Amino acid sequence: MMVVVDVAVANVWMAVLLTFANREKRMDERMGADRRTIDAVRRKVEAFRAQVARPTNLPDLLGMCAIGFGTTAVATALADVLPEIGDIVSRFTWIVVLATTVALVLSFTPARRLEGAGASAVGSALLYLLVASIGAKAEFREAIKYPGMIVVGAVWISIHAAAILLVRRALRAPIFFAAVGSQANVGGAASAPIVASAFHPALAPVGVLLAVAGYVLGTYGGIVCAFLLQQVHAVIS
Repeated sequence: MMVVVDVAVANVWMAVLLTFANREKRMDERMGADRRTIDAVRRKVEAFRAQVARPTNLPDLLGMCAIGFGTTAVATALADVLPEIGDIVSRFTWIVVLATTVALVLSFTPARRLEGAGASAVGSALLYLLVASIGAKAEFREAIKYPGMIVVGAVWISIHAAAILLVRRALRAPIFFAAVGSQANVGGAASAPIVASAFHPALAPVGVLLAVAGYVLGTYGGIVCAFLLQQVHAVIS
């Protein structure tokens, strides 16, 4: 059911964000936003890609697979011995936290140079397979049984959209940062690069980076939020 809510609500918001790409200059001029920041980000991204870019070879692909599948295997083994904490931190939660932590640490090591060999492209391909496997289990007929869930999702996304646009107005930030930052949190790495590339093809890696940052914050922040909600439920009960 939550997959249905995600598709029905979050993708509608993504369509709205894509329309911003066709009107970004007019929107920024009306807001008085400083577009020099976008140019600076684009130049920095292009410079980094030019510095690390190289043809993808077999050792690079094997290295990516070794890191990805190896980290998952180790995290799964450790999750079997780590204790579950209440109803929140389960075995699967440990796997996600450990994999996220290892990936975050590796981003500060020479392993980050695998980006130049196409690590994001390989990761995106695997991510699409994961998203497709999740979506294949969605029962859209359930939306008819529980329309209230769609309404709740619409309320959540409305609050998110209002907060994003209000902060953008307060900071006089270019609409690019608001749109890609929003999609990075709502959609993640599967869709944030699409929104970023709609503004400019060279800015797609910015969407990937923001989405990864959203995953990291979401993993740890989600656990903290779950504990807080559990406390609220206990007080109400």
